[in-house]
Amino acid sequence: MAPSVEEKPLNGVDTPKQLLQDLENSKTLPLWTQMARLNPPAPNPKTIPFVWEYGSIRPHLVRAGSLISEKQAERRVLMLVNPARDAPYTTDTIYAGLQLVMPNETAPAHRHTAFAMRYIIEGNGGFTAVHGKRIKMQKGDVILTPTWNWHDHGKDSSGPMIWLDGLDLPNFRHFPVHFVEHFEQPRYPAENVDTSVSPIVFPWVRMKARLDQDQGNWATQRYLKDDGREVSRVLGGCAERLDASTSSPARRETTSAVYHVIAGSGTSQVGDVNLTWNTGDTFCVPSWYKYQHVANEGETVYLYRFDDKPMITALGFYRTEQTEVESLVSD
Repeated sequence: MAPSVEEKPLNGVDTPKQLLQDLENSKTLPLWTQMARLNPPAPNPKTIPFVWEYGSIRPHLVRAGSLISEKQAERRVLMLVNPARDAPYTTDTIYAGLQLVMPNETAPAHRHTAFAMRYIIEGNGGFTAVHGKRIKMQKGDVILTPTWNWHDHGKDSSGPMIWLDGLDLPNFRHFPVHFVEHFEQPRYPAENVDTSVSPIVFPWVRMKARLDQDQGNWATQRYLKDDGREVSRVLGGCAERLDASTSSPARRETTSAVYHVIAGSGTSQVGDVNLTWNTGDTFCVPSWYKYQHVANEGETVYLYRFDDKPMITALGFYRTEQTEVESLVSD
């Protein structure tokens, strides 16, 4: 017969230490020992600010193009892994990776629950085929791969094609609902479409024109669908322009973001860390870190960013340092 909860140990003296030991044996854990960790006064992301230098990473990615075939890799990607966490965490909610397709290759067709945004860094003659529509890749463009769309990538005979992948993969560590399916053939049947009119393509030439039309030293424009909605329920993105020798506003928000440097060089103060970056580099800003970008002298900076703002906003968790907290009170 199990002892009653009123029973004391055999020595007749009960202690907090004895209680904790008994609780461990019963596979329970007292909240009071975990209260501060589980109820912090501010967000406490596990990831840290960091810069991935394109000039250091690219040679290894190209080496992989010679050493690892597309059949071996399925997707030849170098994941941008946050130093404070393991893969697939670039931030606590966002995954980023640099993907390479070599001449005359096909990254075989598959589809998955995860949503992807792809920023084209370099190369010519590459394409991505998304659910029967083959789209030409052009430098600076952002191309979406909506959830559960068949997609493959390919390249003609002239040099490598490299782009930055952004996916919501870390969330599937918390929600174990990620499905992946492989197509029976390397390529899913597709027809060529006009990149300029595709709803899943955001040409850089248009986005740059929008940024340059904005007044002021700093401008930002989000990538949105034709009806004004975010590109997905989880991930979204924007582009930013920062004039030479100027700084962006200091911001602090509950979203996390990954930035890619389209052009220019500068620094970002992220919390207590000063990140230095150049064209081609990628860096991350975890949740609730105060951050500000500064452009170097003599060059306009353009940044591409993808973030978890759609998800954080939809869940009701979006907040900035300027938010009036009483407005957050729910009925």
